Amino acid sequence: MIRKALPAVLAAAVVLPLAACGGGSGAQSKDGRTITVLAASSLTDVFADAGKAYEKAHPGTKVRFSFAGSQELAAQVRQGVPADVLVTADTKTMDGLESETATAPSVIAKNRLTIATAPGNPKHIKSLKDLAKPDLKVVLAADEVPVGRYSKQILERQGLKVKPVSEEPNVRAVLSKVRLKEADAGIVYVTDAAAAGAKGKTGTVAIPTAQNAIASYPAAALKVSAHEDAAADFAKWLRGAKAQALLRQAGFEKP
Repeated sequence: MIRKALPAVLAAAVVLPLAACGGGSGAQSKDGRTITVLAASSLTDVFADAGKAYEKAHPGTKVRFSFAGSQELAAQVRQGVPADVLVTADTKTMDGLESETATAPSVIAKNRLTIATAPGNPKHIKSLKDLAKPDLKVVLAADEVPVGRYSKQILERQGLKVKPVSEEPNVRAVLSKVRLKEADAGIVYVTDAAAAGAKGKTGTVAIPTAQNAIASYPAAALKVSAHEDAAADFAKWLRGAKAQALLRQAGFEKP
């Protein structure tokens, strides 16, 4: 039976907002202000570096991140969670929050999908078609999650019926299932697979461009921000040279 963890996660996101980052946007750093950025989980690694770079260039301003699936972040925003900037892994989610954003969303990066496997690809997976094999344990993100929606799109375009052993709330959860050998394969973003592969935790099987999907990451300042100018500045900075260089290094594509 497919385990759908999404409802429980969404509930936790609303009840315990920003637990991962330790505070809300109104928190003050020792020297000045702290801005809170709600960001798609696939940005976890690169935004750690981006935050440090922004703080270095803007003394007195601290950047705090809360990472989750884009649909979870949207739920937090609708609940009025104090935050300053939102970055999602798709334009659809951001467009649905038009009344909550203070600046026009601007795409800061793009991404593609790949198949994640156990190191060495022991099941000898060669293409998307292999994911439909009945003896293969595949894990996908839930349909409500951008990467899950993209995965479903590319599988349907190939006429493939894949029955996942579980549907996860974000891309990192999919990757974790493969890494822990609870699944033989999963569909994730190229950047997440590359980060895990560099640590020897997973293998990858490329999805041809003609069969792939492109994910766009828009960023926008939020109306609830207690630091309107800083929020708008950070969202704009993400399209600047330094942030773009970090995104390219992490494997993200140009906006």
